[in-house]
Amino acid sequence: MVILAIGDICGQSGLDMAERHIKPLKKLYGAHLCIVNAENAAILGVLPKQADALLEAGADVITLGNHTFHKRELAKEIDSRPNVIRPLNFAGAPPGQGWRLTVSPAGRSVCVVNLTGRCMMNDVSSENPFWSVERLFERVKADLYVVDFHAEATSEKLAMAYHLDGRVCALFGTHTHVPTADECVMPGGTGYITDLGMTGPICSVIGIKPEQAVGNYMGAPYLGGRFETPDGPCKLQGALFKIDEWTGRCEEVRRVDIRD
Repeated sequence: MVILAIGDICGQSGLDMAERHIKPLKKLYGAHLCIVNAENAAILGVLPKQADALLEAGADVITLGNHTFHKRELAKEIDSRPNVIRPLNFAGAPPGQGWRLTVSPAGRSVCVVNLTGRCMMNDVSSENPFWSVERLFERVKADLYVVDFHAEATSEKLAMAYHLDGRVCALFGTHTHVPTADECVMPGGTGYITDLGMTGPICSVIGIKPEQAVGNYMGAPYLGGRFETPDGPCKLQGALFKIDEWTGRCEEVRRVDIRD
């Protein structure tokens, strides 16, 4: 089984890029499962119509993150979209699910899990992701597990990878929008990369206009106003995981970087 994981969709230009390329990439790489993180499709959050567009474009499961409910429209409609999942370890009893069951080409059950980190993630209230995923294993039985860990700290992501090594077939990080060069198959057979990168404008600061980011860091956020994505060429970043469906071991991890 080949899994195509696509990094955070940023703004309308990132959404357009994903819509153009998901199906061709699935065909090119023979991907059976496409997981797309879309929590920044509307800059902060994602609208239901944007999630629907990504599913129509070929995404099989959409994962989210700390901005999941910044758009109230999604909070009202996420329960009617089982292929759109939010972080499992959100505190309280938010709408939606933190996992989605699907089926591999050989008929093996695949559980896609979305987690969010807690290090330097002060804008969201979440429970311990390590214990949350342990509880999931107890109540959701599947042949294969795939995890999108939406977190800021590289150390937290890597610690999770070692914690789950050999128990999940793939674990990839999202949120920082910058792809890492540490793709590997871990000792226990889990395919891993700390961050997939992002899908959106190339000449940007993690998806937004550079002048807005500079103004924000210079203590003058009023110079930028509401965050916007710049015009110009776009990129799509992510990774491919080749999985042995019967052993659950990852055989290969490859980065993907497509430029318009």
